[in-house]
Amino acid sequence: MTASAAAEGRLNVLCGADEAWCTGIEAAFERKSGIDVSMVRKSSGEILAQIRAEKDNPKVDVWWGGTGDPQLQAAAEGLLEAYSSPVHSELLPWAQNFHDISGGRATGIYAGALGFAYNTQILEKKGLTAPSCWKDLASETYRGEVQIANPNSSGTAYTALATLVQIFGEDEAYRYLGELNENVNSYTKSGSAPVKAAARGETLIGIAFMHDAVTQKQAGFPIEIVAPCEGTGYEIGAVSVIKGARNLDNAKLFVDYALSAEGQATGAAAGQNQVPSNGKATVPPEAPDIATIKLVDYDFATYGSADMRTHLLSRFDGEVKTAH
Repeated sequence: MTASAAAEGRLNVLCGADEAWCTGIEAAFERKSGIDVSMVRKSSGEILAQIRAEKDNPKVDVWWGGTGDPQLQAAAEGLLEAYSSPVHSELLPWAQNFHDISGGRATGIYAGALGFAYNTQILEKKGLTAPSCWKDLASETYRGEVQIANPNSSGTAYTALATLVQIFGEDEAYRYLGELNENVNSYTKSGSAPVKAAARGETLIGIAFMHDAVTQKQAGFPIEIVAPCEGTGYEIGAVSVIKGARNLDNAKLFVDYALSAEGQATGAAAGQNQVPSNGKATVPPEAPDIATIKLVDYDFATYGSADMRTHLLSRFDGEVKTAH
């Protein structure tokens, strides 16, 4: 990053990561660049909806963080600008592959596996057995004890939906979701909200990305983290430049920073535990070890397509009651 290129101007960013990381990278990039950054935190589904609505008059320059599936959809719809950062060669293969799948319009910045966490104090108080599998969560044992986000607004919950379809097959996945619905006390807007609720004792079980659960456990909350026995999906969080960005040069500078080891270190500094995509970045010591988790071969190209997203969400809205 050159001082002359970054010494002035503004930048508007929509952030899909945790609020703490949004704030941290905003401050770090402003210090590094001298650019005045306006960053707003929203869930991934909300960001996609906003970018679609503003496509003829974009008010945002960069989409940073959150699950990558919606960014692949935005790329396919021509809402993102193709950009290959000079930092690209430092990225791990899964991040480079994500860039290729998107047609060069989005790049992976971190990875994280899906799972769930339960509050150990509530479990003990109620005398319940601990869940270890996806199928366990649909048991009558946990009636009214589960929280998950709504996949219409949350990228985390859409990843969960697509994961279950890939594990069980579509029809069986929706039968399972119907059974799980009987146990869900709330469909939240934010993907990390369920595990935060479990940490605070507001629900027994929260379905979320495991790194979000680690953050709660590090904060001292009584939760146990589970990688489901059947296997699980994972996210690749991504960054992209919005097509028609008003501050295009600054947007590219931000992408370069977000993909750099220095930029990715802002995650651990903000208490986040995702696996960074830059091979030179330090992996947070408490980050879930993806190599030891049974992961599905998550099909980002298929489940990141607009047609598949529309189909799965339509079926979810039609077959799974979300009025809680």
